[in-house]
Amino acid sequence: MKLIVGLGNYGKKYEKTRHNYGFFVIDEFAKRNNFPEFKSSLFSLLSIKNDVIIAKPQTYMNNSGKAVKAIADYYKIDPEDIIVVHDDADIEIGKIKEGENRGSAGHNGIKSIIELLGTKNFKRLRMGINNSFDLPLEDVVLKKFNKEEESLVLKAINEACSILEEK
Repeated sequence: MKLIVGLGNYGKKYEKTRHNYGFFVIDEFAKRNNFPEFKSSLFSLLSIKNDVIIAKPQTYMNNSGKAVKAIADYYKIDPEDIIVVHDDADIEIGKIKEGENRGSAGHNGIKSIIELLGTKNFKRLRMGINNSFDLPLEDVVLKKFNKEEESLVLKAINEACSILEEK
């Protein structure tokens, strides 16, 4: 089995924020690939089709590892078969970088996953949110995308889905 996890924060307050980029990708991926409705299980919203599980952790970003570990343990998924989609402030908005077997680079959700899985040997899709604001990072990730950014974000979401479909 493969596990694709989109990171974000649940709740109305965080719905359209930059930190929820992973959720946006998972939602579009589910729609494009006719995944069944999400069900609450293992600290996440899960949908399973064939041998692919897609997940949106419901633990808040900083505790994402709790959900990823629970899913991986329950379904006996090796870390090498996990792809995590998340925001990255060091990447230009609308750009995507693939990564594997790397550190957290200060991303608390990734830090939690590495800590609880006991390895950094999983794949990542890093979605650019661009920290060009004169604000602390914790404020940047909770900002919504502005009108000019939305078209770049939609294009990147579609590109991320295409990448995931090839995996």
